Amino acid sequence: MNRTLITAALLSAFLPTAGFAGLKVTFGDGAPKDTFRIANTSECATGPVTLTIDMTSSTGKLIFDVTSAGAGVEVFQPLELTEGASFLNAVPVVQDGQQTLVLDVNSLPAGEEIVFTIDVDDTIGAREITVTGSEMSGSALMVQTASATVDSVFDATATAVVATPACTS
Repeated sequence: MNRTLITAALLSAFLPTAGFAGLKVTFGDGAPKDTFRIANTSECATGPVTLTIDMTSSTGKLIFDVTSAGAGVEVFQPLELTEGASFLNAVPVVQDGQQTLVLDVNSLPAGEEIVFTIDVDDTIGAREITVTGSEMSGSALMVQTASATVDSVFDATATAVVATPACTS
């Protein structure tokens, strides 16, 4: 196989096209709760997958603030699933000050979403309780399936998108 065909084959494996599964994760700052929205933007179900949101490399050095004592400031909010709880194998346990969150997704049908609220604080800004999209930038999104791991980075609009392996049906 020539180099051009190999490159094309590798690129097509990760480009979102019809028949491919894609996940879009967005973060929205709110008071008193911040919101994460995980949307299956494809034409087929995705799962099982392990989805990790890792804020370790975020511009704002973000943390989860889930208790009144600990690393966060002022208002705190524990994780609350508001949509799509049935798509998870379990509700994740989040410790105060934690920077990563792992979701064990059994299946996320096409067009469906998992939405949860939680408090996110920055640890380097003047307003720790207000997190902007640019402070979320640099955070990592990792999606692991049985056959592949795909990752992305949140941009300045607090959005990360990954293309996952092709639909099988």
